[in-house]
Amino acid sequence: MTDAQYTTLPQWPNAYPASGAGATLKRLNEDFVVTELPLQLPSGEGEHIWLDIEKNGANTAFVAQQLAEAAGVQDRDVGYAGLKDRYAITRQWFSIYFPKGETPDLTGLQHPEFKVLSQSRHVKKLRPGDLQGNRFRIVLRDVTGDRDAIEANLKSVASQGVPNYFGAQRFGFEGGNVEQGRAMLAREIRVRNPKKKGIYLSAVRSFVFNEVLALRVQQGLWGQTLPGDVMDEMGRPTGPLWGRGRVITADQAQALENGVAERHATLCDGMEHAGLDQERRPLVASPADMSWEWPQADQLVLTFSLPAGTYATSVLNEILRTTEPDRHTESESAAVE
Repeated sequence: MTDAQYTTLPQWPNAYPASGAGATLKRLNEDFVVTELPLQLPSGEGEHIWLDIEKNGANTAFVAQQLAEAAGVQDRDVGYAGLKDRYAITRQWFSIYFPKGETPDLTGLQHPEFKVLSQSRHVKKLRPGDLQGNRFRIVLRDVTGDRDAIEANLKSVASQGVPNYFGAQRFGFEGGNVEQGRAMLAREIRVRNPKKKGIYLSAVRSFVFNEVLALRVQQGLWGQTLPGDVMDEMGRPTGPLWGRGRVITADQAQALENGVAERHATLCDGMEHAGLDQERRPLVASPADMSWEWPQADQLVLTFSLPAGTYATSVLNEILRTTEPDRHTESESAAVE
């Protein structure tokens, strides 16, 4: 792919040998269960109402709108830590800014796609990223292929982790947000909507990160520490989330990252001038407490936890190939941030 157009996403390489197996993902909402792991629990006092909500078949933004309407507040007064899949059963916290007046009892709110499990007050609003991570329980149906090959990859993923790719849903339907972002940064189009601008910048930034990670995987360098690498607090090598500021890698790591940046100069130069600052992201995602079972010969059930910003699809892609019903084509998010 050249820097001229980004009309299709590349097939970024896997870290482990392909198992040749396949399965159906999310045939039913209950096949994909996500439980948010919060940074903190509400204290019982403060200007914000916190709600513990289970949703089934609804996306996060829709639930937030329904809560705003029920509480009689503006949409901006409702907060949440991360987007969760629509076609799934997910549990997450929402907050509502409600400093004055009698606290409304929202536990009785009736809706076919979500229910309020509990509510309490807290001193702050929930904002994107205010979570430790998410716990997943995933049922894969119609599994075909060599079970031994699947088991081998499961064991590798559990012990060594996976490449921390951004999931395909980060890039919009058929990857279209990357091309829109390129056109915006090249000043071929003007994007006035701040939300759309943010989505396009996020897609472009994530794309460049994936390109760096893919090159390391392709060269057999994934999971290894290179001379000049920048490590995170857990001692894992990191890759660039591009923006302005000095590149802080050196030696071999810097040469690899600069090579990718040169191939995507329009994107990287544009991000530097768009006000984004250089950040780093771990190249390795490590599922915690990972386990699996085969309740039926063609059914595999996985459970694991991932830190915030990590995609469940990155785990699944290293195990087998999954397909979803057509209704999921434009699904909101398959890994949760």
